[in-house]
Amino acid sequence: MAINLQQAIDIGKYLITQRLLGRKRFPLVLMLEPLFRCNLACTGCGKIQHPVEILKQNLTPEQCFAAVEECGAPVVSIPGGEPLLHPQIGEIVEGLIKRKKYIYLCTNGLLLEKSLDKFKPSPYLTFSIHLDGMREWHDKCVDRKGVFDTAVQAIRAAKAKGFRVATNTTIFEGCDIQEMQGFFDFLETLGTDGMMISPGYSYEWAPDQDHFLQKEQTRALFKEILSPYTSGKKNWNFNHNPLFLDFLIGEKDYECTPWGSPSYSVLGWQKPCYLLNEGYYTTFQELLDKTDWSQYGGASGNPKCADCMVHCGYEPTAAMDAMQPKNIARSLTTVFGKG
Repeated sequence: MAINLQQAIDIGKYLITQRLLGRKRFPLVLMLEPLFRCNLACTGCGKIQHPVEILKQNLTPEQCFAAVEECGAPVVSIPGGEPLLHPQIGEIVEGLIKRKKYIYLCTNGLLLEKSLDKFKPSPYLTFSIHLDGMREWHDKCVDRKGVFDTAVQAIRAAKAKGFRVATNTTIFEGCDIQEMQGFFDFLETLGTDGMMISPGYSYEWAPDQDHFLQKEQTRALFKEILSPYTSGKKNWNFNHNPLFLDFLIGEKDYECTPWGSPSYSVLGWQKPCYLLNEGYYTTFQELLDKTDWSQYGGASGNPKCADCMVHCGYEPTAAMDAMQPKNIARSLTTVFGKG
């Protein structure tokens, strides 16, 4: 089961409430970045390219809690950087659990096993481990040997202690389709609580600009990678609304809802979304009110958005589409599995 039943119920209630209140723009997942620094230097990442004085900064637990309250999203993703480098990450997670937020703590896994005693298993907490494929490919993507083995060992250790663990995979141009399918099979043997996949976004600051996918490449690649799943031959446990997977393979055509996954960091509320470096607002309400949202998304003509199909922009769109009566039964496969 990728998403537990209570989480699905709570998010469903939240979406219905927003619709009844007539709100056109509202957050679903807060991307809470308590720091930007990392213990890896992945060539496809733009976050660690910030100046040293920014990389040294941390959000305090109080700043994190204030952002969560201000935003109101039911789900909080904690990326980075590497959040396990934060000296108060245990306190931050504990405070979010008390607020009954569903947390996805995103980590490369290098520090996870030695950090497990900072946390307690909870239905509100899921460790999201970054794995881009099997050993050779993943270690190439993160530009360090041995990371895959350490991350897999950490997954096993976390599961042994009763934690929920998911994986997060970014797919780039050049990946081997059969190897990626074998990778999904391998993840199933680890007993993880769901897999997340997404095409990489071409961060302007990323050192490697040669392996990001264009939109038609994404559709063709994901259609082939996911063919055993869509044909029913495989029952991979994806932690996605199935409508988002339909979008990735070109069977759905969605517009981005960037306000659905706002990002808060040491610099403030990032505009317009997690992926673009176009400045920051002081408050979440300013982000909603002052951003010209017509300038973003596939239909806007903005070249920065032309090839983006990343989950943080389109998963909220799929979530809203899932509330349509015709899509409810299909969306329940996120909770009960593909049958």
